[in-house]
This record gives sequence, structure tokens and C-alpha cells, in this order.
Amino acid sequence: MPCDPPPPAEGGGGGPEPVLLTPGPLTTRPETRAAMDRDWGSRDPAFIALTAQVRERLLAIANAGEGFTCVPLQGSGTFAVEAQLGTLVPREGRLLVLVGGAYGRRKVEICRRAGRDHAVLESEETAPPSVAAVAERLAAEPAITDVALVHCETTTGILNPLDDIAAAVSAAGRRLHVDAMSSFGGIPIDLGRVPLASLAASANKCLEGVPGVGFVIARTDHLETCAGNAHAVSLDLHAQWAGLEANGQWRFTPPTQVLAALDAALDALDAEGGVGGRFARYWENCRTLVDGMRGLGFETLLDDAVQAPIIVTFRAPEDPAWDFGGFYDRLSARGFVIYPGKLAQVESFRVGCIGVFRADTMARFIAAAGGVLAEMGVENPA
Repeated sequence: MPCDPPPPAEGGGGGPEPVLLTPGPLTTRPETRAAMDRDWGSRDPAFIALTAQVRERLLAIANAGEGFTCVPLQGSGTFAVEAQLGTLVPREGRLLVLVGGAYGRRKVEICRRAGRDHAVLESEETAPPSVAAVAERLAAEPAITDVALVHCETTTGILNPLDDIAAAVSAAGRRLHVDAMSSFGGIPIDLGRVPLASLAASANKCLEGVPGVGFVIARTDHLETCAGNAHAVSLDLHAQWAGLEANGQWRFTPPTQVLAALDAALDALDAEGGVGGRFARYWENCRTLVDGMRGLGFETLLDDAVQAPIIVTFRAPEDPAWDFGGFYDRLSARGFVIYPGKLAQVESFRVGCIGVFRADTMARFIAAAGGVLAEMGVENPA
């Protein structure tokens, strides 16, 4: 269990700030925000040292040994994913994109814009990709050089079988590039054991930092071969890595305060017992949420067996009194912010389990949701 429990979250009756029950940005610690209350010179030795420290700490979280390097980038997580695919997939290569939601489809759009040859293997949004289907597709198409997978697809909250897919891709002699945006720091990933070519993530999700910086952890021997491969100047992962290795400096103006906040957030992760401690807390939050919402009559979209403890999708009630906008506004007035659904075929909404709060805050959310349903006159949330 976590050895240093987080402070009570603000909002939800506990203060003026709302509890962000979202997949990032999310509710952060005061210490994390306080770390931004300083100006840094981007070429100053102190900031160069901070960058090196954060890179090493991120590698340690993934148990990435000497064969890996961490390359931070300005921007949101999608910036990191676009740099990952645009740099690490060869111009003459062919990428198989495993699509099970909006973020897999976003990778397809990245490939189209970058002019990268690609294929798509699509699965239902409520089911993980078939490992056997991946292996069969790789055997049938020898031109495929690389595979892209979203670990936790926050369109639904599904957790995809990273270990099994990585094993299948490795056995076929291909490279796997993982979008771990919504899992890194909250769900264990061991690069000493799982054969990945690269992993992309960002500061503002399970690491509980603030938005503004993403990063890619990549195998150094492959990254070394990718000079000139990128389709965009600012998203050239190889050039960013080469600059950091040469003098420790970012090529363009870095998000200095955001990186300082990430370093403080990593202190909190260590104090919580690392990824294992945070994973346990997130699961407690998730169980409290699912049990409570089912108790109110809501139905979850996913089976429990494939649900990640990151964000949960609930089917919208068919009750004529239901209105998501009204539900959202009334919850917000009570100090809780949730997410609309992202499914094309099913009306839904999503509630996050990550951020600086525990199950007692989630229990307060359940009570608030019950009160809102009564106010709206929703008698049957199923």
C-alpha cells in the first residue's frame, strides 16, 4: 500500500477547487503546483541538471536499462506520439496500427499526414485486440516493419494486453511502439522484461504532473539509426535526443516550470511506494466508483476483466429526464468535473479514477451523483 497517502482532494465539498475526475489534466498536489513558482534559465546549468535528473527518473520507473534513453518534448502527449511514430518508423517502413478507439484512429491520421505507409487492424471498442490476429497479420504481410498499440485506450477505459502483444510482435521480428499515455506511472510496465522499441507518455496523467511536456522512452540502438527520418522539424525525436546528449539542452524553448512540477510529482510517486502503490490506490478508486455507480443503477460499458483503473465509461440512461449537460453542470456545481463520452455509436460519459484523491473522495462523488439524479428526476439510470 502507499506509504505516504495524498492529502484530501480539493472540491467535492472540501474546498473551492473542483476534483477533476478526468484522464488528465487531473487534480494535483499543492507541492507539485508550488514547484512552478520559480523561473529557470533554459540554458542554465541548474535546468540542464534538472532535465538530466527527470530523464533518469522516468527510465527508472519503466525499469529501462542501459539500452534505453528518455527524450522529453514540449507539448501534449499527442506531440510525443507524433514524434515517436514520425521518427522511429522508417520512411520506407510500414506500420500496423492496432485500432480500438479514438487514440488508435489518431495514429492513423498521424501516418496519413506524415506520409507513412500503414495498415490497420481494428477491434471492437469493448474488446482488446486479438493477439492471434496480430500474429496472423504479421505473418501474412512481411512488409510490416513496426506495430503501434495503445496500452490503455481512454475512449472506453479498456486495458489492452501489452505483454502478450509485445511477445507476438517480437517473435515476428518486428518493432512495437506503445502509447502508454494513460498508463505510465499508474500501471506497471517493465521494459527489462517486455520487448518494446519505444513508449510514449506525458506528465499530466498517472504521473500526476501538469500539462505541457511529453516524452518517449526508446531503444538507443534504434534511435541512433533514425537521423533525418522525422517529417517535422519540431517533432524530430532523433535531433532532440542528439542535442540532449551533446550538451543537455533542449533544441527549442523548454517548458521549464512544467518540468520542475514533474520532478516534484515524481517525488510524490516515490513516497507513495512507486508504481505499485499508485496502482493499488487507483484500483481502490475504480472499485469504489464502479460499485457505487452500479448501486445507483448505471451500467458500465466494459466487462470488469478488461477495465483499467484509469477511467470508466458508463452508458447514458434511457430515462427521458436524463440530460448529460444538466448532469455535468450540477456535478460541477458540487465540485466534481467529469468527461463526456467519446463513442460514436453509444451515448455515454466517462469518470476518471486518477489524480490526488482516495476512495473517500470517490464515495463523495457517488453521493453527489445520486443527489443530482434525484434533482433531475431520473428514476432509472440503466
